[in-house]
Amino acid sequence: MNKIIKKLSLASLGLIVMSSSVFAHGPTPQRVDEHIIIEADVAAVWQQVNAFDQLDKWHPAVESIQMQDDTTRVVKLKTGGEITESLDESDAERHYVGYRLLTENIEAMPVSFYTIGIEVEADAKGSKVSWSGRFYRADTGNFPPENLNDEAAVKAMTDYAKSGLEGLKASLEK
Repeated sequence: MNKIIKKLSLASLGLIVMSSSVFAHGPTPQRVDEHIIIEADVAAVWQQVNAFDQLDKWHPAVESIQMQDDTTRVVKLKTGGEITESLDESDAERHYVGYRLLTENIEAMPVSFYTIGIEVEADAKGSKVSWSGRFYRADTGNFPPENLNDEAAVKAMTDYAKSGLEGLKASLEK
């Protein structure tokens, strides 16, 4: 009887271990959606947003931009490190620009991949600028360290979007 209980216990433990690995999974997509009202007309705001090589002129987290070609830029961050981004879409009619992370640098930004879309729309006070980002945390394993988990990625991308929008506003409302 003792041997049977022991075997059942080991079998149960095995099932528990196996089932826990079934429920473990990699990262889930995260998102950030921020917007700001800028007291400037859509054309002026769009001109700044659409200048892919000029992000450093209005984003306070960006030290400099180095263009590799017409659609690829290396963004040097003031906190250190560089990220490489690729322009996906620039739609003047919709006042929409979209780009993606091309080369990750998890020390500079704790994400493994992102896409960002910025859209400018008319608003009663001038322009509404919407910043949407979709991304994955830096550590794509099942048990990421705290500095590379979903919360760290969401915080970093939210801070980046908010500071960018605030910088854009400040540059246009002089």
